[in-house]
Amino acid sequence: QVQLVESGGGLVQTGGSLRLSCATSARNFNTYGMSWFRQAPGAEREFVAGISWSGDMTNYIDSVLGRFTISRDNAKNTVYLQMNSLKPEDTAIFYCTARFGPWDNRHTRVGNYNAWGPGTQVTVSS
Repeated sequence: QVQLVESGGGLVQTGGSLRLSCATSARNFNTYGMSWFRQAPGAEREFVAGISWSGDMTNYIDSVLGRFTISRDNAKNTVYLQMNSLKPEDTAIFYCTARFGPWDNRHTRVGNYNAWGPGTQVTVSS
């Protein structure tokens, strides 16, 4: 019954930046591990970045290391994904997702998560 809503997607040129936000009204947001996944046309949904309840632990796929930063503000029930140095291969629908319980760096599969937002489109032109 947790509701997640992404925002901040758009069209940018190669090398540009976007900041995605994921808002939820869930009262127990500060107990959830949160992640971002993305899905390109014709591809499977893939893990991008995750963050623990407190924000002290994060995980990223290798292709975004040094370019993307996940963060959260539990007071605002919001998680963010700052994306810099964007590349055309980053083009995808980005989804916010919540895990109802302990989170660690093994949680990189769709089945590890319990609730999903509707997604926000990110398009990077070459």
